[in-house]
Amino acid sequence: MTRETVNAICASLPSADVSDPWGGGHDAWKIGGKMFASIGTQGTGVAVKCASIDDALHLEDMFGWPKAPYFHRSWVHIPLDTAEDELRHRIETSYVLVRKSLTKKLQTTLQDYPD
Repeated sequence: MTRETVNAICASLPSADVSDPWGGGHDAWKIGGKMFASIGTQGTGVAVKCASIDDALHLEDMFGWPKAPYFHRSWVHIPLDTAEDELRHRIETSYVLVRKSLTKKLQTTLQDYPD
């Protein structure tokens, strides 16, 4: 996996936007203004949101994925050497979690997502 692969996965999701809110080469992917994935300047992996802290801890136990630095405990850092199908699944899961947390009014303004 590469940074470009992660960015391609994120860019394929409806209404996803990328920005560099901290400067210096971060790729922060958002839906409705809320982040669902982020790649830091070192490019060692991607931070994604999990449904709960317990889910994040479970992934840490299963795969050895650490907590994403500077993020809430419900976020994990997925290394770029993770299989593409697993990486895509985790990014899409994070995207859906964040999308569903948006207000109904904001959700109606977004492109459709078949979930």
